[in-house]
Amino acid sequence: MNLRFAILGIAAAGLLASGAQAKTICTVVADARTGETIVQQGDCAGRVTPASTFKVALSVIGYDTGFLKDEHNPTLPFRKGYVDWGGDNWKQPTDAVRWLKYSVVWFSQQITHALGEKTLHDYATKLGYGNADFSGDAGKNNGLDRAWIASSLKISPLEQVAFLSKLVNRELPVSAHATDMTMKVVEKTELPGGWSVQGKTGMAYPRMPDYTFDEQHPWGWFVGWASKGDRTLVFARLIQDDRKTEGTAGVRARDAFFSELPSMVPAVK
Repeated sequence: MNLRFAILGIAAAGLLASGAQAKTICTVVADARTGETIVQQGDCAGRVTPASTFKVALSVIGYDTGFLKDEHNPTLPFRKGYVDWGGDNWKQPTDAVRWLKYSVVWFSQQITHALGEKTLHDYATKLGYGNADFSGDAGKNNGLDRAWIASSLKISPLEQVAFLSKLVNRELPVSAHATDMTMKVVEKTELPGGWSVQGKTGMAYPRMPDYTFDEQHPWGWFVGWASKGDRTLVFARLIQDDRKTEGTAGVRARDAFFSELPSMVPAVK
């Protein structure tokens, strides 16, 4: 299929899948082995908050530093005072698998507080992860709690794909254990047609001029890799809702990407 028509088809499918509730800011898909860009549509160079997609990089860092040991060690208890807006799934003992599956923010915060701002900055810099800024909100001293949630840490879809390419090719400057465990604990979905997709959603609200949150227009991410046979694609999808909508923008980004993946395949040589 002609690449131009494939991209147009993906754009149309994205509008249908979103029910005109969101605009797709960027879709970028690349062949992990060759580095060839399969699809690049929209503003893929602009940086925004990574939101919970940062958990993939934080997993790499957590395993490389030894805070994380394996899939289930450590398993940390929920304690009173931890953030709990994620509902009952956040109030359970949590290990790395649950952390990524349910996007448990307080588990991330246990890692970031244990490692500190300098270690996080140094790792993000060597991983090529966005602007590597963990300072948090200006004057708030809250970087270890929320730098990655509509705050100081920012990354572009192209930078997401570059990071993921190095991860799946085992080219990150970290231990083999850190790479292997991260690729094991990121949630996997088997799709019709033989594609196996591992990825992470993310959602965050932009800031208004008065620094409150714009709850009408959340960003939604889905980033990861898709494998079929000996082929692996890495991808990033970024959307932004045009009005307040039930559910989360990250899940909508994921579900739309799942539905569109087959239409991308003919564009792959």
